[in-house]
Formats: sequence, structure tokens, C-alpha cells
Amino acid sequence: MDTSLDCMPCFMKMAVNEARLACPDDVALQHTIVKQWGSLLGTLDFTQPPPAIARRLSRLVQDLTGCGDLYAEDKKNANAWVLSLLPEVRERIAAEAADSGGDPLGLALELSIIGNYIDRGVDLEFDLEGEIAALEGAVSRDALDEFRQLAAPGATVLILGDNTGEIVLDTLLVEQLKRRGCTVTYAVRSAPVLNDATMKDAELVGMTGLCRVVESGVDTPGTVLECCTPEFLARMREADVILGKGQGNFEALSGRWPGIFCAFKVKCSRVAAETGLDVGCSAFCRMHAEGSDHD
Repeated sequence: MDTSLDCMPCFMKMAVNEARLACPDDVALQHTIVKQWGSLLGTLDFTQPPPAIARRLSRLVQDLTGCGDLYAEDKKNANAWVLSLLPEVRERIAAEAADSGGDPLGLALELSIIGNYIDRGVDLEFDLEGEIAALEGAVSRDALDEFRQLAAPGATVLILGDNTGEIVLDTLLVEQLKRRGCTVTYAVRSAPVLNDATMKDAELVGMTGLCRVVESGVDTPGTVLECCTPEFLARMREADVILGKGQGNFEALSGRWPGIFCAFKVKCSRVAAETGLDVGCSAFCRMHAEGSDHD
């Protein structure tokens, strides 16, 4: 997906937010960051997906302030919060599995999508605990049936992770895929960007104890193919099933990797128009575009 004019207000808001995080007591430097970003934004290639543009902002803030992981405390808190919810949610999945007509894989997938709300790249109000409690099977049944068919015993499943907090609920999905006999690999970012999960987060929430966890090579809030390592691209080509978590992965891979499943919360009007869903809805779809450029 390319970057549209509709993305510009979000990028400017991100610049203001990150400037304030990086140098909260230096208003002059905050102004410098926002002004330089405004000038740079007009020179960028908008045929690139939004996560590739967001990477440039992250680098600008780092270069001007020397700050590393702006969201370190936020990520720690998000993981701790969702970990505190995990026992109750896991019991709910266990009850679903014990029901002869239950669908624990579908439930785990939908719960992991709700976790995608925890995104510091957008300004979207949400009630995570309320939506977990009121979960009503909102995703496409056709896409879910196709995913279930392909995630058969013996299949290799590659999950492209997204945010912290969300990664905690992703552990439930990994557990269900393993119970089906799938071999699961979970991918994280190779460097901090926004509140996305890195290897440190995967270790903290126990993902590394469940399945193989790898870095994709990217420092973008989405799997931008040009930023991936050759080894990771080979892993993508070899996987039987790829599941991209988060809107950033949808934006980065839409039209670029046919066959991938994407699971995320719709967070802006641009993606709402692309999916035909309202902002705030859970999206689960499979890319069926002809051709690709990943070979």
C-alpha cells in the first residue's frame, strides 16, 4: 500500500508526540524536530508504504536527540498489563476447547486481534478489557476457515508480530497452533520503533519458551520487505502460512506478498476504505492479488 495524503496528518501528529517524548523539557528542540520533519516529509517517496515513511521520522528524532527507545516504559507497562489479564483469558480458551462445538483457534485469533489496539502510532480510544469480555466472533468466517485449513498438522506457520501487549495475547494463538501440530515461528522487530515488540519483549512475555522467535531485520512499524534480511525473506518464502499481525504489516505487504493472512484492528479511514470495514473493527483477510515481487 502506498502512502496517501490522508496519512499526512497522522505523520505530523506522530512527529509532535515523539518530539515531546524525546525532549520533554526542550521546547526549542521539539520545534526543530517538527519543522525538519515537515520539510523532509515533502521530499519522501509516497509510493512507499506508511511504515517505511514512519522509519524516517524515527531516525530523524534519534539523530536530533540521541534518544533510543522512546517507548521503553510504555512497552513495559503494556506487557505487564496484558500479562495480568492472561490467566482469565486462557481459562476462556480452555472452556472453548472443552466444548465439543467450540473453536479455540478462532477465539485465540480474535483475542490476538483485539490486542492490536495497543498501538502508539495512532490516536485511537479503546477499551481492551471490555472488548475482550464482549467478543462476538467478528472476523470473516471464510478467511478463518481458509486459515484453519492451511494451518494443518505439519504446516510451518510464520507470525509477523507487531506491538507490545499484543504479543502477550499472541502467545495464546501460538499455543493453539502448536496444539494443531503446526511448527510456529514468531518474528519481531530488530530495533525499537514505536511500541513494537523486539526480542527483549518476546523473552519477557514467554514467547521464546513457546516457539522459535526470530528478528526480521526491520526497524520499521511493519514488515517492509526492502528492510528485511535475506535470511528472513527466505524464511517467508519457505513458510506454508504467513500471518501478519497489525495494520502496519497490512500496509507494508498489501499487494506485495499474495497469500499472506493479515489480522489487525482498523485504525484509520484510509485502511477502512481499503477493507470495507469501519474504524475500530477487527479485520482478518488473505491477500489474493495476482503476482508478487518477493521472489
